[in-house]
Amino acid sequence: MDHSRLDRWNHYRFRSVWDLDAPPARVYSALERTGDYPRWWPQVRAVEQIDGHSGTLHIRSVLPYEIRMTATELLRDPRRGLLEAALHGDVEGWARWTVRARRGAGRPGTRVLYEQEVEVRRPLLRRLAVPARAAFRLNHALMMRAGRHALAARLQAPAEAV
Repeated sequence: MDHSRLDRWNHYRFRSVWDLDAPPARVYSALERTGDYPRWWPQVRAVEQIDGHSGTLHIRSVLPYEIRMTATELLRDPRRGLLEAALHGDVEGWARWTVRARRGAGRPGTRVLYEQEVEVRRPLLRRLAVPARAAFRLNHALMMRAGRHALAARLQAPAEAV
């Protein structure tokens, strides 16, 4: 397989929607505190703060490998409900949270959209791009589902516990 074609297999776009029964401001506040992710999101094993705008995340979901990436804040706009970061390390690209009030269905709450576009840089994962692509996508989906459940539980706890 030629190199440019293999690069396409190492490119991923992810999109997850989380509906949460909590006010948008509270959800946004939890998501902007990346350093707290290991306290509630089991797959985010550690966050090492570099400065006020960046940190290195250690992530491991179901598959037996850890992804290390440095996230550097590009945008933090609570009024518009946006958080965006550049990602460097085992993956290169960007990630964005969009936090909005949930409309309709008679239930107030929040709809969160997570979008990520990355290129895998870690050599072993690049070599497994073709045979393991479906497993990598499933691994990411399971991580996001666990994150949604964990954040929902955290947001249901009394405010002083969060």
